[in-house]
Amino acid sequence: MTSGIGTLIERARVAAGLSQRALADAAEISQPTLSRIISGDRAAKMPEIVAIAWATGHTVAQLTAGTSIADRTQFAARASNGTNMIRMREALLHFVELNDYLDDQAIPTTL
Repeated sequence: MTSGIGTLIERARVAAGLSQRALADAAEISQPTLSRIISGDRAAKMPEIVAIAWATGHTVAQLTAGTSIADRTQFAARASNGTNMIRMREALLHFVELNDYLDDQAIPTTL
């Protein structure tokens, strides 16, 4: 994550009329953590971004504008049988990018 996300989060906080304390409480993160995310001293984790987006009435895309899916995706995998981790990551990113596209188009991904 970049400090640019912190700037977008700060703008969303102000637009929502929330203090840092109120936003931190609503997002269920500590106020010092929120402050470090906003200042760019700490990378925001995707669950935190989702909670902040929900609390401010913004979308994840609005809070992460300018960052690619690959930059926003965190994953852990274990390769077996000689599987190449880079190829696994690329395959995973294709699905995540599709999910992001469907979200942008307001198309539900579940039945």
